[in-house]
Amino acid sequence: MPAPPLRTSPGALRAGLLGGAVPVVGLWLVQAEPSVRLDALFATLAHLSGLLAGYGILVMLLLMARVPAVEHGVGADRLARWHARGGRYVLTCCFAHAVLALCGHAAHTGTDLLSAAGGLLGYPGLAAAAAGTALLVFVGLSSARAVRRRVRHETWRAVHLLTYAGAALAFAHQLAGPDLAGGPLAAWWWTMLHTTVGVLLVWYRLVVPVRQALRHSLRIIEVRTEAPDVVSVVMQGIGLDALRAEPGQFFRWRFLGRRLWRTSLPFSLSAPVRDDTLRITVKACGDHTRRIRRLRPGVRVLATGPFGALTAHRRTRPKVLLLAGGVGITPLRALFETLPGEPGDLTLLYRAGNAAQLVLRDELEAIADSRGAALHYLLGPSDGPFDPLSPRALRNLVPDLDEHDVYLCGPPGMHTAAAIALERAGVPARRIHSEQFAF
Repeated sequence: MPAPPLRTSPGALRAGLLGGAVPVVGLWLVQAEPSVRLDALFATLAHLSGLLAGYGILVMLLLMARVPAVEHGVGADRLARWHARGGRYVLTCCFAHAVLALCGHAAHTGTDLLSAAGGLLGYPGLAAAAAGTALLVFVGLSSARAVRRRVRHETWRAVHLLTYAGAALAFAHQLAGPDLAGGPLAAWWWTMLHTTVGVLLVWYRLVVPVRQALRHSLRIIEVRTEAPDVVSVVMQGIGLDALRAEPGQFFRWRFLGRRLWRTSLPFSLSAPVRDDTLRITVKACGDHTRRIRRLRPGVRVLATGPFGALTAHRRTRPKVLLLAGGVGITPLRALFETLPGEPGDLTLLYRAGNAAQLVLRDELEAIADSRGAALHYLLGPSDGPFDPLSPRALRNLVPDLDEHDVYLCGPPGMHTAAAIALERAGVPARRIHSEQFAF
């Protein structure tokens, strides 16, 4: 029996990243020279903000490196939120570093800020650093919610590749500048940090996906309709057990068909891996997902993963409630079949507008019958007079709700409303497990 995959908990990762900032501040303290001169004060604060900005860039790259132990333990959605939040701090540090360095140079030379800026940009290393900062700012602006809604996903991803150029320019500036003036040991340590993160990025974002594609040779064998605008895609490959994919996880799929090959899309497995087949179930809600239903058997597929932490390892209680909305049933359907439990331990609540929108209904009912599990359909419009996701309604269906772990997956509005209702019904937030792709 293979050993369970390594997982880094959110708390351990957070502690490690915060702990990594301690030697960065220590490096600054070793170099700091107390002085009452205004230019020296600006300079030493510029060094601190520069070092923190450089470390922050490394953290942002590490969070998106797709390291399996991190992805499986923390979850892709939480990593993306940390990445977005941390990006704001990094840009703040970059801006503070530039302003403080500019003010320090102006105070040292006795010139105005505009003249000081022209003088600093005359140094090639500082000009490169300014260009790197501009690239990071551009990437940050492209991630603003108002901007991201208006650009294609492929464009947004292409813009994000500029992050690597910005990080490289910042690294070159730090090695050549006074931030690492503490000696060769400091420069060596800083270089090793960058090298480690760079190797992780290349390995897990380039080498591993290519190796998986060559090793498993995935191809579509069936595309079948499950409900209006919903299809299941069944793919077959070679040696898929080696992927160690768990129910509840997802892959990033690239279908090598016309008008789809440039796009990598995240979809959860809607069934456990068996007989060297993988299955996803997709709702048509955009250009790319509508094209998936037109795929034909034989199309080659590149699958990167597995990713995600919505798996059995999060379970802490014998009893489990699976709460799904719409096509969010897909990862929960796989968990419904595989989570260990005695008859009566598992309950699935499935929210949909009407019976025609229920996906994989026959399979769910067969699983419920075979396992002695409870299955309830919560049907009706979201703006109807009765709310089936209210705390009282949930407690009526699951009287001992506060003794359950809850796995939750559905559209953003339903997800938020259900999470609030579950907490009001007595389920602690730490026992509500969810993962969303809307990041």
